[in-house]
Amino acid sequence: MIATTIEFDSSVDLNDVAGSDGYLFVRSGVGYAGRGIATRVAFSEVQETLSAIQHHNHTDLDVAPIAMGVLPFDTSSAGDFFIPKQVVGKDEKGNCWLTTIDDASVNLEISQPPVATTNTFTVRPLTPIENYLQAVASARDAVRDGRITKAVIAREILVEAEQSIDVHAVLQRLRSTFGNSYRYSMNGFIGASPELLIEVSGQTIRSHPLAGTTPRTGDPISDNELARKLISSMKDQVEHRVVIDVIHDMLLPYCSYLDWEPEPSVIQVANVQHLGTLIEGHLSDDHPPLLELARMLCPTPALGGHPRAEALEIIDQLEGFDRKNYGGAIGWVDAHGNGTMAVAIRCAELSEDRKTARLIAGGGIVAASDPDAELAETQAKFQAMLSAIVRP
Repeated sequence: MIATTIEFDSSVDLNDVAGSDGYLFVRSGVGYAGRGIATRVAFSEVQETLSAIQHHNHTDLDVAPIAMGVLPFDTSSAGDFFIPKQVVGKDEKGNCWLTTIDDASVNLEISQPPVATTNTFTVRPLTPIENYLQAVASARDAVRDGRITKAVIAREILVEAEQSIDVHAVLQRLRSTFGNSYRYSMNGFIGASPELLIEVSGQTIRSHPLAGTTPRTGDPISDNELARKLISSMKDQVEHRVVIDVIHDMLLPYCSYLDWEPEPSVIQVANVQHLGTLIEGHLSDDHPPLLELARMLCPTPALGGHPRAEALEIIDQLEGFDRKNYGGAIGWVDAHGNGTMAVAIRCAELSEDRKTARLIAGGGIVAASDPDAELAETQAKFQAMLSAIVRP
């Protein structure tokens, strides 16, 4: 394959490039939007395929062809990665460029901003509430019995629409409410994740795991009090510490140094607040490719549990459904080995006709977990995508 990169109009909106049928991965205006698929690539061959592309870079920017894709929750699955025919990229400095593969046109099909439309929605649980509450209680008992330290139990709901859901409009709504989250759209899988699984830039590696959650009310005084209680909550601190320790221990063998914040901070998004800890280090020269590191980390204890094998077995026994991409990772990687993978949460899986959307939300279960409180936490987490889908 031959890739050609040229400078592009920096005023273009990446949401409009992706539209309803393209591909998007962006945070705070920085990221990529693509159209068309030049080739699909096996997980194990992504880096080799990108490195083999002959790249004609007609800019002064240090950019390279990219692949985009998803790692499912199931650790035995290789995931779905592809190289788009056309990709528009934007960086933190406001630079913008277009990379095309082979004979793909430099004339992009850019969608017009969506107009307000009416639609009718129904929302119903796919996981019976009693089943979820019992699953949480069973996972909590497994922790109390010493079989595991933590397990993440999720439930699913279904949104049914009378007319097709406008993906472009959903992405616009997510931008207005969750602009600081990693917003994504790939093959009917859309969302806005606040959580960075792994980012590689040169020899620098970062992860920003989140675990421990409380709602936001919209009232600053109430939210500050909820944040204070979150920080002082032993239950949430235990849940968070497990995640940090596991990610640190997994990445450390591939780093010359790896540091992390001494205390978690409160990360606020539109509907909830999380405990978060930034982990950053310097990769050794012989480190595995980014996607191998991502597959190694995913699912983290924030989405699976700890110890991983035992927690995943309990999840398989208790939840009663296939998570597919939920709890996995989504993002991009370039020919230089740089890239970003976010944890695939706050998401919706759309049907082919775009008339149904499956949403999943879960929470970490430890010894102090209360089933009713966990149910309330999932309700708060569902609001991210529900509000973006059903809002006119």
